[in-house]
Order: sequence, then structure tokens, then C-alpha cells
Amino acid sequence: MLADPLPLAQALIRCRSVTPADDGALAVLEAALAPLGFACHRLEFGTTPNLYARRGTAGPHLMFAGHTDVVPPGNAPWTTDPFGAEVKEGVLHGRGATDMKGGIAAWVVAIADVLARRPDLPGSLSLLITGDEEGPALDGTVKVLGWLAERGELPDCCLVGEPTSKATLGDTIKVGRRGSMNAAITVHGTQGHSAYPQRADNPVHRLVRVLHALTAEPLDAGTEFFEPSTLQVTSFDVGNPATNVIPAEARARLNIRFNDLHSSAALTARLRAVLDREAPRHELAVECSGESFLTRPGPFVEALVRAVRATTGQEPRLDTGGGTSDARFVARYCPVAELGAVGATMHQADERTPVAELRALAKLYAAVIEEVLR
Repeated sequence: MLADPLPLAQALIRCRSVTPADDGALAVLEAALAPLGFACHRLEFGTTPNLYARRGTAGPHLMFAGHTDVVPPGNAPWTTDPFGAEVKEGVLHGRGATDMKGGIAAWVVAIADVLARRPDLPGSLSLLITGDEEGPALDGTVKVLGWLAERGELPDCCLVGEPTSKATLGDTIKVGRRGSMNAAITVHGTQGHSAYPQRADNPVHRLVRVLHALTAEPLDAGTEFFEPSTLQVTSFDVGNPATNVIPAEARARLNIRFNDLHSSAALTARLRAVLDREAPRHELAVECSGESFLTRPGPFVEALVRAVRATTGQEPRLDTGGGTSDARFVARYCPVAELGAVGATMHQADERTPVAELRALAKLYAAVIEEVLR
């Protein structure tokens, strides 16, 4: 089973582990890791199942982080059972084939391959696998990392197995991610007759001025590793059924994706300053799902680049695009990067990955292990 990632990937896909369900996925993984000498810990925070497994106690300590939970199959039709893990014409189909049960299987097989050739491999290997990445992400990776910090068992570096490759395997390594925050704005005014505006205070006009001030100038022009930050108005609501009534309040929502020039606290202060100036009577609610982070080129990133070169022959791009991932939690503790399968079909109907690519990913991951634990 551990000579080829396909059977393990199929076993994982056949577990209907749609967030927050586990359906035996972590048990499948634990059964594969225990014979390789891993001490496995099942950790449940809230109702979220997590698995932490480690082999060895010495440094350096390389962790692989991932998730066995998947998004629902969705409403679009599939040509195969989303949880059947069927192979058709050399392609593995199923929810999680790319995001990211296939990647987990490839990592486990990579470990087996390296240990078979190098039983005296120095350092330690661990896996942090959660069932709460596609959901709220409140009781998964972030809680296990806290548990590891309390035990003094944090890794020296971490690879997250998200499907980061764009066109061909290994063409992209994510060394950071933009921060993401949402803001809900309510501007209060004074309701009145539209024919007598002097007797009212129109919150719509105030909110329009607020949004113009926030969007008139770009937040920045980008940095060495990040594209420019963006502020998007995602909703503008008044809910006024009358044509001759100035409403009492107006609401808007924003989403801000920000690079390493900003923090959520600084951006919140910017929002408040504009609101205080243009709409003194307001409410502002901000929610940040993750700060921006960057792992600059250094020994860990260089090891990943060498592994990609050796196994694929190409020069990977160091990238920070896309949404958020659990790497944002790991970045608080150690250098982290993301490297995985081609993600073209993740979250789509007929999610799939070529079996040859899955096997190539296992070889790439074996090279990563050997480059990091030299």
C-alpha cells in the first residue's frame, strides 16, 4: 500500500469527510503512519477531529500540515461518485483528489520511500492533519499548534500540502499569503421627507462619501513578493421601499485583501478615520480571517526549490497569491511554505488528478524530505 500513493488516496477519498464530519479519514491515516514508527495523537477541540503524528525526537523537525475535510460535492453533476475514488483513463476522480487527500497520501508514501532507503534519516518528521480547514478553522490547526507550543514541540519548519501548482507540478511554491478582512459599516442619519432635506440627515450621501474616500486611491502599489492590496465594496444596502423618504440608515460591506505593508489593526484605524470625518454617527464591525505573512528565501525555501528542480527540472515561482490557508496559523511559529498538486479542479465537480501526477508528487515530496533533513 505504501509503495504507491493511489490506494491510500482512494481510501481517504472514500471517507465522506465533508466538514465537520471525519467518517474514518483520520483512522485511515493513522493506520498508515503507525507502522512507519509514528506516535499518533488524536486531538479533539470542540467537535473538530485532528491528528498529530511524529516520528523521532531530534532536530531538525519538519512538519507537514494538511486537512482531510473536504467541501460538499455541490449541485453540479459529477460523472463519477464524488466519494467513489474511481480511476478512469489514468485519472483519479473524487472530492479531495487534489484538495488535499491526494497530497496527504503522496506525503505518507514519500516518508515510506525515504525511510526504506535511509532508515537512519536524521531529525524528526511530523504531520498535523485537521478536519476543520474548509470550515470555520477555529478548532483545527490553530488549536493543535497551541497544544504543541505548550508541549515545547513546535517544528523548525513546515510544509503545507495545498494544491499550489498552477499548470504543471512544482511550478509554484507559495511563500506567503495576503491578509483578509471583512468590514460591515452602518451609517446612521435622520429620516425625513425628500422634499425637505434640510430637516433630515441623509446617511446614503454620507456613506457614498465614505466609500469614495476609501476607494479613490489604491492602498499601495505592491511589494517585492506581493501584488497590490485591494479594497472591494461587496454590498451597499438601504432597504428603502419609498421614493420620497430619506432613510434613517445605510449599510455597506467591504472585503480587503492586504499585503505585508499593512495589518488589520492599521486598516481598521484607516476605516475609522474616514468614518469619523464623513459619518460621525456610525457602527463598524471588522473581522480578520488572517494577517498577511511571508517566508523570505532562506534555507527552508531553498531546500524546496532544490527538490523541485531535481524532480521536475523546472524553476518554481515563489508566489503569494490566492486566498487564505492554514499556513497563516503556522507562520506565527516557524517558516512555512505551501507546495502541492495542480489545483485546477479543486472544489469543482469532477475534482480529479492524474495518477501519474500523484506518483510524481510523492517523488517530489521525498526529495523535499531529504533536502530539508540533510
